[in-house]
Amino acid sequence: MIVVLIGYMASGKSTFGRILAEKLNYDFIDLDDYIEEKENTSISDMFTLKGEIYFRKKETQYLTHILQNKKKLILSLGGGTPCYSINMETVLNSKDVVSIYLKATIPTLVSRLKNEKAKRPLIAHIKTDDLLAEFIGKHLFERAPFYNQADKVILTDNKSEIEIIEDILLQLF
Repeated sequence: MIVVLIGYMASGKSTFGRILAEKLNYDFIDLDDYIEEKENTSISDMFTLKGEIYFRKKETQYLTHILQNKKKLILSLGGGTPCYSINMETVLNSKDVVSIYLKATIPTLVSRLKNEKAKRPLIAHIKTDDLLAEFIGKHLFERAPFYNQADKVILTDNKSEIEIIEDILLQLF
């Protein structure tokens, strides 16, 4: 089985993905890290030097490759991955794949992201918490139709890591 974690940035995809992989004795891949390794450059540099279209094509290519060639895997997608090309359709139609949307509210995402802005180019320019909330709200509105197609939805607000991992495991088994 491959478990694909989707959700907005700071929803916990990589954090919970690593923990889940360890608990299940599965491999873990963060798609963004995988792309950077395969392309031998950062995503930020890829956007700057080759453009977003190049990145999105590579993202789809690597996602498809991983889903066709791996087993016993926890795969964390980038926040935008499900929203581009046929990526969500690919996830949903792949054999032995379960997709899980790690859903967090805007206030939760703001609290997780406000001190991480420097590490996240998409939001680095946003000056206030109110503007960050507005930005996240617009993004979630656009992305919700894709995220909500996931096989399972796990609400992450006001839950400990242990509770979230337990929720995921209960949904899987």
